[in-house]
Amino acid sequence: MPKRILIITIVLAALVTAIITAYYMYRPNAERMLKFRAWMENPASHPNWKLSAGSQCGSAPFLFPTDGFAGFLWGDSFGIRHTHQGIDIFGGAEVGITPVISAYPGYLTRLPEWKSAVIVRVPSDPLDPGTQIWLYYTHMADRFGNSFIAEEFPAGVSEIPIEAGTFLGYQGDYSGDPENPVGIHLHFSIVEDDGTGQFKNEIEIDNTLDPSPYLGLPLNAKENPDQAPVCGS
Repeated sequence: MPKRILIITIVLAALVTAIITAYYMYRPNAERMLKFRAWMENPASHPNWKLSAGSQCGSAPFLFPTDGFAGFLWGDSFGIRHTHQGIDIFGGAEVGITPVISAYPGYLTRLPEWKSAVIVRVPSDPLDPGTQIWLYYTHMADRFGNSFIAEEFPAGVSEIPIEAGTFLGYQGDYSGDPENPVGIHLHFSIVEDDGTGQFKNEIEIDNTLDPSPYLGLPLNAKENPDQAPVCGS
């Protein structure tokens, strides 16, 4: 390789590295991420950052669905092509320990191929009466796909009526790849109906709703760049 091309290649590589480093160090939510990292390293040292399953903030209609720190929020950037479409709640314990409960009444479905997820149909959105929404809960299995979902909801069940506070399972770290598990947490999102009585693709943020007003917490990444989400913050 000619010396000039080698120099250009080295300079470009250094520039790309600098840009990536700056993005992660100085992105808008960096201060909140530092809090999240501190809590994950020692949850007991920051008990005021932990939210409790079944708690309710003011007049918000939803119960908080599990114990833990809301580490990643709706709208957090996971790269150029991926904007986080829900909230990730990290319990700070091992897999299969931290319970998950339903945030609101509805009708639970677990597709036959779902090892770690359930979705609950809510016929009438409490904040937009008459509009149907869906509540999606996932990562309730270990890295190998051994499910932590409650026995009452085996794979393939459909339209099982549940109440707010119903036990759904436990937090896990299932990603679909045993060699690359996610951190132990619950992913929770509010998914729009497609107009035919089915849920939209939850992976796209445009198909989901900001969970902040439903839980009474600052869970929108753009509006909360620096605070650990707790009631009244």
